Amino acid sequence: MGFLTVFKAQKARKAHQEGRIEEAMKLYQEVLNEGHRDPAVFLPYSVLLIRNGEYAKAREMLVEYQKLPMNPDQKNQLFVNYAACVYKMGELQKGIDLLERQHQKKPSGMIYETLGYLYIEAGDAEKAMAYNMEAYEYDDEDSITLDNLGQLYYRLLGDKETAKGYFEKALEIKPGQIDTLYFLAQYDLEAGDKEAAAEKLETALEGRFSPLNYASKEMVQTLLNSLNA
Repeated sequence: MGFLTVFKAQKARKAHQEGRIEEAMKLYQEVLNEGHRDPAVFLPYSVLLIRNGEYAKAREMLVEYQKLPMNPDQKNQLFVNYAACVYKMGELQKGIDLLERQHQKKPSGMIYETLGYLYIEAGDAEKAMAYNMEAYEYDDEDSITLDNLGQLYYRLLGDKETAKGYFEKALEIKPGQIDTLYFLAQYDLEAGDKEAAAEKLETALEGRFSPLNYASKEMVQTLLNSLNA
């Protein structure tokens, strides 16, 4: 591995940060092909692959590189990315089992956020409640945990009033959070305020969607189109 490969890795990260995703993905792949096995390369590349729906390729890469030296945050990121892959490939329980094992070793905000959401996706209200409340005690200002609690009350328990409080607090902390905006838009629609709902949906569309969003870009766009029809 030479200087040019390291320089190319830096270019890939810069392109990624600036939103030039296609260029970043091309450079990340070239860097890996040249033997540069750096977590600062393959972890962000795996995120882009996952967002692009290339779950099998991302999973294969994460498995291949999982034994490389990584700091605890990078290791957590690898497990979360792997869990996202298997979840989207129809193996939700496998993702849950993996993150449960990782949580037992060392809890972290990233694990709380992801596992808390996967429990909701599994439809296990009791386990989702216990774990997300534990996550809330761990960090009561984590916007994703707050959104998870909102979704738990809204989707699994049908308690929209309690859910709204969590969604509103999440939005205060992170105004551009996609799922939070999507659910709060539902309250605007129920109140007959199409303008407020459209504004939230337009803001959501400006965000970066991930497989761990309840609301896909297509869902948000379809709802917005229906308001503008």
